[in-house]
Amino acid sequence: MRHMLREILEQCRFNVVGEAQNGIEAIEMYEELKPDIITLDIAMPEMDGLTALKVIMQKHPDAKAVMVSAVGSKANIMEAIKAGAKNFIVKPFNEKKVMDVMNSIP
Repeated sequence: MRHMLREILEQCRFNVVGEAQNGIEAIEMYEELKPDIITLDIAMPEMDGLTALKVIMQKHPDAKAVMVSAVGSKANIMEAIKAGAKNFIVKPFNEKKVMDVMNSIP
C-alpha cells in the first residue's frame, strides 16, 4: 500500500522525498527531511503511526500529517485528529480519494 500511495502522489506531481518502513524511521526521516506533508499508516511495525504522529507533533506542532488506515473507525479517526493529523485516508484508496485529502491540506 505504501508503494501504491507513492505512485499516486508522484503521478499527481507531488515530490515524494522519503519512504519509511516503520514509525521510528518515519520520525527520523521527518527530522532529516522536513517534508511539507507526511503520511503515516496507523499499523506500522516497531512503532505505530499514532505514536509516531504524537512524537512528531510534540517536536513540530506545525507539521502537516495525514493518517492512513484500513481501520477507519470513528475512534481511530478522532484519536488521529486529536493528535494533530489534518486528515485521514481509509484503505483501500484510489487516486481521487488520495488527491481529495491531499488537496484539503492548507
